Formats: sequence, structure tokens, C-alpha cells
Amino acid sequence: MKKRIDGIQLMSIPAALLYGIFFIFPLVQGIRLSFTDWDGMGKAVFVGFSNYVEFFSDSRALGDIKTTVFFAIGSALLLNLVGLSYALLMKNKFKLQDFVRVVIYLPAIISPLIMGYIWYFLLQPGRGFMYRAAEFFNTTIAWNWMGAYSYTIIVLILVNVWQYSGMTMIIYLAGLQSIPRELYESARIDGASKSQIFSKVTIPLLVPSIRINVVTNIIGSLSVFDIIMSLTEGGPGYSTESLSIYIMRMCYGNKTGYSTAVAMILFVLILVPVIVSFKFTKSRS
Repeated sequence: MKKRIDGIQLMSIPAALLYGIFFIFPLVQGIRLSFTDWDGMGKAVFVGFSNYVEFFSDSRALGDIKTTVFFAIGSALLLNLVGLSYALLMKNKFKLQDFVRVVIYLPAIISPLIMGYIWYFLLQPGRGFMYRAAEFFNTTIAWNWMGAYSYTIIVLILVNVWQYSGMTMIIYLAGLQSIPRELYESARIDGASKSQIFSKVTIPLLVPSIRINVVTNIIGSLSVFDIIMSLTEGGPGYSTESLSIYIMRMCYGNKTGYSTAVAMILFVLILVPVIVSFKFTKSRS
């Protein structure tokens, strides 16, 4: 038994080394640089918590937090609702089932940057395809979706949900297919209604799939970059700028130490809801 444990520990060394090199070391370096005034080229000067104080006193940065969190909440919620709905529909056999699954999943394999540009040409105010179609059918719709924050953030969320709901569907579909049919038959024999079966059998046994989807959606949504960059570039003004875009612009603006501090803040912003979701789903399971 001892030899077996020693063998497992020995075989885990390469993975531990890779984890240390590509995660622990960059994280420690990032924490160190976040306390410096560094332009990416010269000598890093220690400034203590000045970068963090500057961030929380910057109205643009605080607005980026609001946009990032709002986008993440809207995207994560809709992705799970739409993905679960797709999975429940795809669970039942019907003609062209495999084709429909591929069509739903296909947008997820396309680069989000390219997808953003495609949607921009479709929704472009004044000359986009959707605008011309509405004009052709004499439909009056407020097409200046880039002119107001409320319109723009909703469009960004919907585009993100449209692209990645297929990926969420696949995980839920795998979870649904792993539930034994005998449990559903037993519930029906006991007189349970469809809503009771869904709430008492399906949802509890989908907790592992829910955990995976919630965590991946939170991480992806809070670190969003491509969709916003291609559709709005953070506009109008900086109203839809995410923290990832803010970090990139500060870094290229010779404020590498400051941008690293913002990256640490984003890391914590992602870590907290992930830990909470793990704790909640663990208690539910």
C-alpha cells in the first residue's frame, strides 16, 4: 500500500510542476507587481496599496465593475435557463435531432471576436441587415442600440447567450442522460406530477451539471473581452467597457503595475462567486 502511495505521489510531480510554473508562479509575480509603479520596461518601484486606492477612486473603473457584474449575472442566468431548456427538448427523440443539436452547438466553436463582428454587421445602426429588414417591412424599432447603455448591455448579453447556450446544453444533456429511467418510473407509480418529478428527481440529480455550468459561465462572463470589444469597443464612451478591456488599455498605456493590480481585483471578483457556488451546490448535493 505504501509503495502504491509513493508511486502515485511520484507520478503527480510533473502535474504539480506544471501547475506551479503556469499558475502559482505567475500569481505570486502578479501580486508582487500589483504593489509597484511599473511601465513594463523600466525598474519597478514599490508604491504599496496606491494602485488599489487609485482603482477604487476611479469612476470609470467602478463603472467597469458594474458593467462586468451585470453582464455576468445576466449571461450566467440566461445561459443556464436556455441551456437547460434546450437539453430538455433535445432529450426526447425526434427527426433531425442530431442536426438540430449541431446547429445549436455550432456558434460555440466560432471565435467570439468573429461572432461579435458578424452581429455588428447585422445590427449596425442605419445600415445593418436587421435595420434594412425592419425598414423594408415598415417596422418602427429603436435601432440605435449603441446610443444607450440599457439597449447595448442587453444586446451584448443576448449575443453571448446565443453563442454559448449550446455548450451549456451539452453538459445538461449529458447529466439528463445519466439519470436512470427507473427513478422516473418509480416517481410516476407513486403518483408524482411532471412538475414534482422535475423538482424532486431531475434537478437534484443535475447538481453536478449545474455546478459545472454555473462555474464556467461565471468565469467566462466575468472575464468577457471579445464580444464587447468587437460589438461596442466599450462604448458608448466607456459605459460597456469590461474589466478585461480596462486592464488591456491600462497595460498598453504604460501602467503595467496598475493593470496588474486591477487583474488581481478581477481574480478575486471571479474567485468569490465560484467558491460560493461550489459551497451551495455541494450542500445541495
